[in-house]
Amino acid sequence: MWMFPKSDLKYRLTLRVIAVSVLCFAAASAYFVLDTDRTVRARVDALAGITAKTLELQRGKIQWINNPRAEFPDLQVIAASIMAPGLCIAYRTSDGEMLQRFCGGPQSDNADVPWAFAVLYRWVFDPGREAVRPVLFGGAKIGEAVASVDSATLIAEAWHQTGRLLAVVIVTLPLLFGLVYAALARALRPTQAIRAGLERIAANDLSTRLPPFDLAELSAVRDVFNHLAESLAGTLAQRNELTRKLIALQDDERRHLARELHDEFGQSLTAIRALAASAKQGAERDCPALLPECDSIARTTAEMMETLRGALFRLRPPDVEELGLAASVEGLIAGWNRLSRGQPRFEMRVSGYFESLPAALGANVYRIAQEAITNAAKHSGATRISLHLTMRQMRCMQDGGGGSEIELVVEDDGQVDDHRPVKSGMGLLGMRERVAMLGGRLSFAPERSRGSILRVTIPAATASLPQVLKFGVEFAA
Repeated sequence: MWMFPKSDLKYRLTLRVIAVSVLCFAAASAYFVLDTDRTVRARVDALAGITAKTLELQRGKIQWINNPRAEFPDLQVIAASIMAPGLCIAYRTSDGEMLQRFCGGPQSDNADVPWAFAVLYRWVFDPGREAVRPVLFGGAKIGEAVASVDSATLIAEAWHQTGRLLAVVIVTLPLLFGLVYAALARALRPTQAIRAGLERIAANDLSTRLPPFDLAELSAVRDVFNHLAESLAGTLAQRNELTRKLIALQDDERRHLARELHDEFGQSLTAIRALAASAKQGAERDCPALLPECDSIARTTAEMMETLRGALFRLRPPDVEELGLAASVEGLIAGWNRLSRGQPRFEMRVSGYFESLPAALGANVYRIAQEAITNAAKHSGATRISLHLTMRQMRCMQDGGGGSEIELVVEDDGQVDDHRPVKSGMGLLGMRERVAMLGGRLSFAPERSRGSILRVTIPAATASLPQVLKFGVEFAA
């Protein structure tokens, strides 16, 4: 009943300790009540035995002194010496007649005793039960000595014992709660460091290590955590190196394929175009009926050469080192606008200084932008695709540390199915690998109203970017 969802561990453990303590107090109360009842029963049994022996002596004394008028039974002698409040003794003849009965002291009432406790006590212990001992004379039973305790007095005494223990519980439990909670809070304080370490690991800070702890269990967690962080760091370094090699190999294959297409397929198309022009000249003289076929061959060849140029442009991007990243991306947007003829429309906005970027970094950012634009054009069904390229100071170094980062945002207004989760295709997977290799972050999600947004943030590998030469460019061909 004390298990609450996502409740604090200290509260859970404290409540369990309190619950166990309450059970212990309840067991102690039950023991005291049982012991009180057993003690009273023993006193009543002993009193019944003493009363029986005394009555036997009285009867023998009457016979010995031959005084028939002596009073029998005389319980007052017994009551004067051994009686206590609530105790009763009596003599009952063999015929069941009660000849004499004495009760010691004022009887207690149970007006202050809770009704439930009185009912439970009567049900469990039967407090009105009598202790009976036979009174013998001459080997024959002449009556019975009866001893009992007033049930109200017995219940009141049991409640008095239980009430004192209950008062101790009421005073002790809050103090115990506070002490246990404080002890648990101190013992579990290292879990905050463990949680902070896990959060830093989740944020890709694999240099995080946990400090030593006093508890053996937490020390074992610390050893496993640090070993896992070291393993993850090594695995991530190997993965990044493998990704770098794979991307470099992919770029080499693209350049090789572009060269092969240009040298082989491009030359073949040029030859076909030349032959079509020559055939057209011959048809004008000898067979004018072939002129439409010659024109059709020439147009098809021209379209194929235009398609080839677009494929070569995507396979072999412009030299970013010579043109610069901003100019290269502007050329990419202009090329897409030419191919799409306004459906969809591609827009671009550049802000910042990109001239000092290393060539490798600029080429990778260009590849990411190219893949993002291609994915948006092919899969989003959008009417407008915009690209925002920004160079800015890193958020964690606004105090003049000199670090900068590149932010690339690609937005579209295409249709998004809210009930279908965003899947990572090969294009998005390739971008993630490239961004991870550069130590950046990538996020892709549908917007609330319409379309989707891809955001890439990559740290710039330079600390000497000019702070004055900042410009903004908006481009939409």
